[in-house]
Amino acid sequence: MRKVVFYGAVTLDGFLSDNSDDLSWLFESNLNGKSTYEEFEKNVDTFVMGKTTFEETQNYLNTKELYPGKEKIVFTHDLTMKYNNTKFVSENPATIIKQLAKKEGKWIWVIGGGSIIKPLLEENLIDELWIQIVPVLLGHGKRLFEEGSYRQRFKLKEVTPLGELTELHLIK
Repeated sequence: MRKVVFYGAVTLDGFLSDNSDDLSWLFESNLNGKSTYEEFEKNVDTFVMGKTTFEETQNYLNTKELYPGKEKIVFTHDLTMKYNNTKFVSENPATIIKQLAKKEGKWIWVIGGGSIIKPLLEENLIDELWIQIVPVLLGHGKRLFEEGSYRQRFKLKEVTPLGELTELHLIK
């Protein structure tokens, strides 16, 4: 079975974004030239995300192709959407991830958001987490971990300072 992982940043109070999907708090963060992203991404050949994450990433990249040549799965109710090497689906995220995990390949990166992470945690499908904590408090917004039935314990594998961010690498 392929590994299913999450890699992403949250605020100190656990938010992925504010209620209007603003990520300026993240892009304004100083990494002091440090990153684990490039090494992480070498292990991934399938990217899974929600429509909002997809659209916000597209806006940020402007005209660059999102993860060229790699498989992309986007959860949306708008199945008329089209994009290179991208499949738009509306099924339960756990069902799709189970199907993907059976195929040959590298890691499956669940980029977000919380509504995708929740059912995967509820079915115990996330193998590892890389969470970058940004020292910003938003007070409200969209949480990485929505309320659900998924009590689990992860083990701390590594802590990596990335400028003003701190990355936790957690494993099952």
